[in-house]
Amino acid sequence: MADTLQFDLVSPERMVASVAARAVRIPGAEGDMTAMPGHTPALTTLRPGFVTVETDGGEDQRFVVTGGFAEVGAESVSVLAEKGMPGAEFTQEVYADILAEARAKLDEAPQEHMDMLAKLVADLQALATESGLRPD
Repeated sequence: MADTLQFDLVSPERMVASVAARAVRIPGAEGDMTAMPGHTPALTTLRPGFVTVETDGGEDQRFVVTGGFAEVGAESVSVLAEKGMPGAEFTQEVYADILAEARAKLDEAPQEHMDMLAKLVADLQALATESGLRPD
């Protein structure tokens, strides 16, 4: 079995990352998961959070995602993010724009989608707090 797996993170705007990884921690909608070489195939939706990649050099790279999907296999992890970026690019200004967009969707949502969108806003605020940003 190989010591690494291929990690790719893609957003609609760009290819965010493509690296060899020893482990990838994913913020799954149903709970966090860690993928390592030889992992059983899985597909999960994402909640806003950090995707953390442990590279072969032992350093961690962190990426912010606002949602999307992750496909895990024995030799690769592919993350298709609604919005995705290196953690260093997640600034107060970027966060404010993302939060404003989510709140606007919540304000216009039909009743049956309100709980889901309220959870999205709460998850974004938790992400901001974890990032050291103001969650307001």
